[in-house]
Amino acid sequence: MHAFLETERLVLRPFTGADADALFALDNDPDVMRFINGGRPASREAIQTQTLPRLLHDHPCFGTRGYWAAQKKDTGDFLGWFEFRPLDDHSPAVVELGYRLNKAAWGKGYATEGSRALISKGFTDLAVQRVIANTMAVNARSRRVMEKVGLSFLRDFTGDWPEAIAGSEHGEVEYGLTRTDWEQRR
Repeated sequence: MHAFLETERLVLRPFTGADADALFALDNDPDVMRFINGGRPASREAIQTQTLPRLLHDHPCFGTRGYWAAQKKDTGDFLGWFEFRPLDDHSPAVVELGYRLNKAAWGKGYATEGSRALISKGFTDLAVQRVIANTMAVNARSRRVMEKVGLSFLRDFTGDWPEAIAGSEHGEVEYGLTRTDWEQRR
């Protein structure tokens, strides 16, 4: 399958329906899902009818997708996914950065490596003007990745979630990076 982006250790490629089992395993790890839904498992039906359609969606302003399966370059092992999705399907100006990696990939710099590469591609090839990312305020690991890739803290906020999960009482945080700031740091 054609790679969207390659780094020293990663291949980011479009999702296919054949990724359903890997997504099911990823979304059924309570540690992976702790800051997403409190660690509740996902059903195979939810993966097929909700998750995959979101991951397979093409964004007209990019002419491509906004979610990418992440594989180890040397083995092809599925590590999880990265999000680099325009907030408006018809404008690449503002994109949301995200990542969800399996536990075996934690602490190895993959989230930082993939995020940096996506940010660079966005600002150099995709007409992106601003990258944003958010997470629960208590998600220290995700916040650290955001900082390491050059995003700056913008604000605290409280999301309107249908079910509270442990830590949500502390709210959420948003980080961001503009093209101008990225260019000045290069």
